[in-house]
Amino acid sequence: MKKLISPRFIFLLCVLLTLPLFGQKKLAQTGFQFLSVATDARGGALGNAMTTLQAGSSSLFFNPAGMSRMSGFVDMSATQNNWIADIVHNTYSLAISPSGGRFGVFGLSLTSVDYGEVEGTMVWGNEQGYIDTELMEPTAFAIGLGYAKALTDKFSVGGQIKYTGQHLGRSMVPVGEDSLTLKKNLAFATAIDFGTIYQTGFKSLAFGMSVRNFSNEIKFEKEGFQLPLTFRIGISMDVFDLVSSLESHGLLVSIDASHPRSYPEQLMVGLEYDWKKILFLRAGYVGNADENDLSFGFGVSKFGAQVDYAYTPYGIFDNVQRFTIRFSL
Repeated sequence: MKKLISPRFIFLLCVLLTLPLFGQKKLAQTGFQFLSVATDARGGALGNAMTTLQAGSSSLFFNPAGMSRMSGFVDMSATQNNWIADIVHNTYSLAISPSGGRFGVFGLSLTSVDYGEVEGTMVWGNEQGYIDTELMEPTAFAIGLGYAKALTDKFSVGGQIKYTGQHLGRSMVPVGEDSLTLKKNLAFATAIDFGTIYQTGFKSLAFGMSVRNFSNEIKFEKEGFQLPLTFRIGISMDVFDLVSSLESHGLLVSIDASHPRSYPEQLMVGLEYDWKKILFLRAGYVGNADENDLSFGFGVSKFGAQVDYAYTPYGIFDNVQRFTIRFSL
């Protein structure tokens, strides 16, 4: 039976639809920046160059199409990201592949952010000009439902819809001249991620693209802003595939070009050496980054369980450390 729409046509259509993103120059005009932070330890060690990689349920944080070729029935992960300024991101993901992927792969992702404690203040007519109010505990979250499917042996697609919110604490706001009202400073938004991966058929060479955090404008009070929309294209290959005598070893090279809405374009390069798919050594580089250009990490995998660690020097800020535990059955 002849196919009405080829995977190549779908891939080209996705690229054409996202080309207008390159014309945007609204730098530093986005909110919910936690959505642009790479939390997964493997991704963090590889400089976030994950667009074309198969990463099971963790693909929901990079390119949902990356969970389309999941080999097992279930894959789950949990990550703690000790971010700068004592900010902590916790992420969880789950993917299920019923009937060996015949009906696609279904995924669930959850992100929670703890910003710590912040002393609240309010303008006042005293000598200092303000008074302390209360300790605020700002938080943020995102929960997503994803789906991915390998349409052919070479081409796969994936998407995710997310509901996300942020609470920046309470504040007292003047109303008129003699009264105050309490504001809870809450905002919510719905966002969409989608992407494709194309396996060329030459060894493990793959191309891909993704769009993350596509949404409408939202507001905190009167100020409107958009989520950190990001468009990426990537290429990857295990270069040891070219040497038949190195079957027990692998050297994955992954390169991403990123066009974010909120800061200039970046080039990400990740290297991952593996020995028998048990021990992994990783390094990453991010071009055009002020503080976080290099990253390092390792992983150990056995009996369906995997532990990953990533370390990123962050210049004048605290060093960032990420820990991920993954189980696959």
